[in-house]
Amino acid sequence: MSLRVLLVDDDALVRSALRMVLGGAEDVEVVGEAADGAEAVTAARALEPDVVLMDIRMPGTDGLAATEELLGRGPRDAHRPAVVVLTTFDADDHVLRALRAGAAGFLLKDTPPALIVEALRTAVTGTPVLSPSVTRLLIARAVRETGDDRARAVVAGLSPRERDVVAGVGRGLSNAEVGAELFLSPATVKAHVSRLLTRLDLEGRVQLAVLARDAGLLDG
Repeated sequence: MSLRVLLVDDDALVRSALRMVLGGAEDVEVVGEAADGAEAVTAARALEPDVVLMDIRMPGTDGLAATEELLGRGPRDAHRPAVVVLTTFDADDHVLRALRAGAAGFLLKDTPPALIVEALRTAVTGTPVLSPSVTRLLIARAVRETGDDRARAVVAGLSPRERDVVAGVGRGLSNAEVGAELFLSPATVKAHVSRLLTRLDLEGRVQLAVLARDAGLLDG
């Protein structure tokens, strides 16, 4: 049986190019096209494709909103195609929103044609498909979030006064300015900072400021 695909992109030339790419695969059939998210939802429900190849930025209902609607809660017997997002943008908020909505993959439009075809075949099996750059982006975000968790754990072990000092350093205040806010002498603040640097194995005030940011002490 052929893999039934719905193409969604507001650019007719892009849809035409994708149709040509997919037309070269004997096991793939393009069953329809849509120019925006609202059309995509309507077409997907009428045509029941196996895979929707979805652009993100489109007029009206964008691809992310359409993905959320297609894959959101509904009748148990409702047809839910696999959705592969194909876009020129790999911003992490787009990637995460698409994946949280249930998208089976996220590819960039510079992905080689053969890999796009293979991604569609893979998506229907339930295996995630991601462009290498998207994978690197998600790894970087995971590392960053892990770093934030560690920073929060470190700060949780400090006394309230020490956290106040770290927050002041994080805001770029001098020892005198931190002392004025906390009713401490500059010498006392300097002693706090020195002890913190030694205790936390940090090189200087810049690293202490980064700790304050990563731990969320500067929020609000």
